[in-house]
Amino acid sequence: MNQFSSISPKATIGSNVKIEPFVTIYDDVVIGDNTWIGPTASIMNGARIGKNCKIFPGAVISPEPQDLKFTGEATTVEIGDNTVIREHVTVHRGTKDKYKTAIGKNCLIMNGVHIAHDCIIGDGVIIATHTGLAGHCIIEDYVIIEGMVGVQQFVRIGTHAFIAGGSLVRKNVPPFAKAAKEPLSYVGVNSVGLKRKGYNDDMVRQIEDIYRTIYVKGYNLTNALAIVEIESPVSKEKEQIVNFIKESVNGIMRGLS
Repeated sequence: MNQFSSISPKATIGSNVKIEPFVTIYDDVVIGDNTWIGPTASIMNGARIGKNCKIFPGAVISPEPQDLKFTGEATTVEIGDNTVIREHVTVHRGTKDKYKTAIGKNCLIMNGVHIAHDCIIGDGVIIATHTGLAGHCIIEDYVIIEGMVGVQQFVRIGTHAFIAGGSLVRKNVPPFAKAAKEPLSYVGVNSVGLKRKGYNDDMVRQIEDIYRTIYVKGYNLTNALAIVEIESPVSKEKEQIVNFIKESVNGIMRGLS
């Protein structure tokens, strides 16, 4: 605590929290133990920040959403333990859709990223500099999004997917896939990321075989899924891919032409 910050006495602040100068903390705020709040950060009503987090200078957490339908309802931004929010990141509160915007545990959100209302981000996600997520996006666990990416509202990106820098994401990206090009296209499996997370060669090869059927062999999507369900060995990864695609009512990214 310090005399140069504006900290509401109504805020709930855990033990060993360090708050640097020129920070603003509003009334309806909860900050977990051992978190660091950097200079000039603004922590606004509805912020729920976990333990061992780092919020860097200029970040704005939990301002009202940029949604004309918002009518002042009580909503939140929830940030999990051990997550790092870098300089000038903005994370907006939820609306009546989900009543929250959430970032999971052990995430790294790099400088200048914007996370709009009602986005749900899983654990272990990395989002690089100046990427923007429109409202209602779902980013599943261990996704990596490189810099300067734009993600359209209501898009879902599956677990362990990789989005190349500068991409425009208008359709859902299935789990374990790499996405690049314009329009956004399948360019392979995120094999490097998977191996870093403990997937062995056989598991990666099975995922590659599934996507070869879906994206490379020329089948339409309905036929490709039918073939995968019949011919591919049973596995958790197969189930994740098939269910994700079936649930993507607005479509998935295209194959590389």
